[in-house]
Amino acid sequence: MKINIKKLVISILIPLGLGFIVGLLSGSSDGYKDIIQPSFAPPGWLFPVVWSILYILMGISDYLIKDNLNTNSSLKIYKIQLVVNLVWSFIFFKFKLFLLSFLWIILLIFLVVNMIKKYISINKTSAYLQIPYLLWIIFAAILNFSIYLLN
Repeated sequence: MKINIKKLVISILIPLGLGFIVGLLSGSSDGYKDIIQPSFAPPGWLFPVVWSILYILMGISDYLIKDNLNTNSSLKIYKIQLVVNLVWSFIFFKFKLFLLSFLWIILLIFLVVNMIKKYISINKTSAYLQIPYLLWIIFAAILNFSIYLLN
């Protein structure tokens, strides 16, 4: 498979850029330190690092399936889960609706699991690149629920 560098870079920059913009608009860096957190909560500086890596992996995964003829519904679920992911930041950080954000992230987990199922039949590497994302949002859901209980 010949790599189209321009398409690959665009595929990576879309989730990375959107995540950066949402992080700025939602006040996630300021909002996190003001929340009562469980003992297992990671330090705030770790989130932008992890999310940057995950968004890069998401972009690569997106690139790997784009040219396949069976990708319409898969790309649709990718876009939907990306929007759900980005909206979560506003629900959690901006509005501090911790129970709603927990329910929202459960929806995100459901969408990502379905996305991985669709991707695996198209391109296994693309599906595997989404697994760290799934694991992170499962952890984030546990953290979110714990924060809901503490706040």
